[in-house]
Amino acid sequence: MAVQRVAAERIRNVALIGHGGAGKTSLAEAMLFVSGSTSRLGSVDQGTAATDYDPEEVRRHISIQAAVAAVEWEGHRLNVVDTPGYFDFAAEVVGSLRVVEGAVLVLSAPQGVEVGSEQVWAMAEHPYEGGRPVARLCFVNKMDRENASFGRTFDQLHQLYGTRVVAVQIPMGEAEHFQGIIDLVEMKAYRVSPKGFGEEPSDIPAEWQEQAATWRDRLVEAVAATDDELTAKFLEEQPIEPEEMRRALRHAVHQGTLTPVACGSATRGAGVRRFMRLLVDLLPSPEDAGDVVLLDAKSGEVVRHRARADGPLYALVFKTISDPYVGRLNLFRVYSGAIRSDSSVYNPQRGRDERIGQLFVPRGKEQLAVEELGPGEIGSVAKLQETGTGDTLTARDAQLRLPGIRFPEPVLTMAVHPKSRGDEDKISSGLARLAEEDPSVRVEKSGETGQILISGMGELHLEVMTSRLQKKFGVEVELVPPRVPYRETIRSTQKAEGKYKKQTGGRGQYGHVFLELAPLEPGKGFEFVDRIFGGAVPRQYIPAVEKGVRETCAEGVLAGYPVVDIQVALYDGSYHPVDSSEMAFKIAASMAFKKAFMEANPVLLEPILSVEVEVPEAAMGDVIAELNKKRGRILGMEARDSLRVIRAQAPMAEMFRFAVDLRSITQGRGRFKTEFDHYEEVPAPIAQQVIEAAQKERQGA
Repeated sequence: MAVQRVAAERIRNVALIGHGGAGKTSLAEAMLFVSGSTSRLGSVDQGTAATDYDPEEVRRHISIQAAVAAVEWEGHRLNVVDTPGYFDFAAEVVGSLRVVEGAVLVLSAPQGVEVGSEQVWAMAEHPYEGGRPVARLCFVNKMDRENASFGRTFDQLHQLYGTRVVAVQIPMGEAEHFQGIIDLVEMKAYRVSPKGFGEEPSDIPAEWQEQAATWRDRLVEAVAATDDELTAKFLEEQPIEPEEMRRALRHAVHQGTLTPVACGSATRGAGVRRFMRLLVDLLPSPEDAGDVVLLDAKSGEVVRHRARADGPLYALVFKTISDPYVGRLNLFRVYSGAIRSDSSVYNPQRGRDERIGQLFVPRGKEQLAVEELGPGEIGSVAKLQETGTGDTLTARDAQLRLPGIRFPEPVLTMAVHPKSRGDEDKISSGLARLAEEDPSVRVEKSGETGQILISGMGELHLEVMTSRLQKKFGVEVELVPPRVPYRETIRSTQKAEGKYKKQTGGRGQYGHVFLELAPLEPGKGFEFVDRIFGGAVPRQYIPAVEKGVRETCAEGVLAGYPVVDIQVALYDGSYHPVDSSEMAFKIAASMAFKKAFMEANPVLLEPILSVEVEVPEAAMGDVIAELNKKRGRILGMEARDSLRVIRAQAPMAEMFRFAVDLRSITQGRGRFKTEFDHYEEVPAPIAQQVIEAAQKERQGA
């Protein structure tokens, strides 16, 4: 099925954002069905929703990735981007808000304004550096559910965001008494269809007229305050016509001075038609959004460019997915110019040309073929060679590019342990492919421990990644806490002798050394000193002695961790003119080093992280208590806007699950970042546990 190109003024790019479970996917599904874009109403619970098609989404009944659904409605195209609501998939929301002019904050009437709603609202305020805030509407969903309350939800919005929040619809009844909605602009009622889905227009019932008039007065006052002409009419108590109100509302939404609130039930189709009308009437089109923000490719300076259909091409890739049927798929938004099927474009970030095959307009998992896409349109293309998320597609001679997407940094790191031996290469390549799809995932092999590490936004995020690894690449793994890169050192000076003597019938082996070990200042590393005089150890064997010591340092003595901050001096020894060899001296050096090390007051060192935690004031005490439990040291506190910032130091070994703990304590409102600071001695009882665990692991191996 092919679709036609749409003019920019008839496009509305809108992201559905909100807390998990608010009903974003159900709203997208209802919009597709009501508009006739699909012939069958899908369901999240039944796993048939158009925008929740990933196997993990179907299995878990939640959105995991952003999905675009092109909704054709009254001569307009609504490119609806259905985003996940769970913290772990916040990167999907960030990428989606980067390419839309409008967003709908979907709220659950029984639950009200939840923490996820607050977080995505803040993301919409700052979609990217240099970009305008995203225009917003609110949709209070699930008005037919138990404990639904429009008034409570509206009051919460009003408390958080002030007088900019205005109701343009109110419900007729709530929970089991929900009958439909009242449009306060037109002052008409729309009852839930007796057929069970959709709405039908009617007069406002007598019992609702007084309440509707009260809410209408509030709306008129708020809208009139944004428009001088309407202010005069309001003060003179002249009636304000629906068309006048829509015009003023549209301008106020574009400027961000008003945020209209609508309501309904997505699963019953109640209020959905009226809501789509609001999207068309009130949200900005790509043409309304003004100049495109570009960056000079060399200087990085911001350049503003007027979007023109006949101008230079600038398109931004905002998502990469692996489609089981068409392979690697890039989703992009055109900002200027036009992109055509079977053409060539240039990727300045990668410095290479890309061949464009067939272009598509996405509708969930369905891809609708299109020959050309112009300014404001969202499309997809398969099988680009190197292009990834955040890249610009333009002409080869272009000197400008679009600003990329700043995704959140991962907060939880786990080690990936294969369930079957020999799967390491498949794991590495599979995770690398998955990381291409999700820019908030980091995959690396630790040079310290040799483990494959995967970092993400939370436990659920990493679980989904490993589940996809199994389904797409046939590799089963388990997630385990990463090994801590401990270090070993000594606290006193000690001498020891090492003699390696072996006679096997023919030529024997003989190496004999005396070493002195001494501690160095933290951070000094390793130092080897040659104090041999008179040829007690011939010159040709001294490098072998140093090599034996260095190899033993790398392997560790106490618990198998590298030895640091130590000076090793070779001061005496002996040799045999026939039996001595480099190997014999290397072994003798290792023997002497181990003996001296264990007698020189050896200690285990652990990495200490510098930690900065940003939390609401109410949670500060609990967070400090949690850091203290993790052997943290509080260094200071300060205010930052309405939040409190805690600065501390804590051992890496205690911080692997801090992201999970902080989320629990602050209901997701806390944020933190860490960086390595220094090494410090491990307390004796904990050191003993680490050493015993290492010994058991060695014995098991």
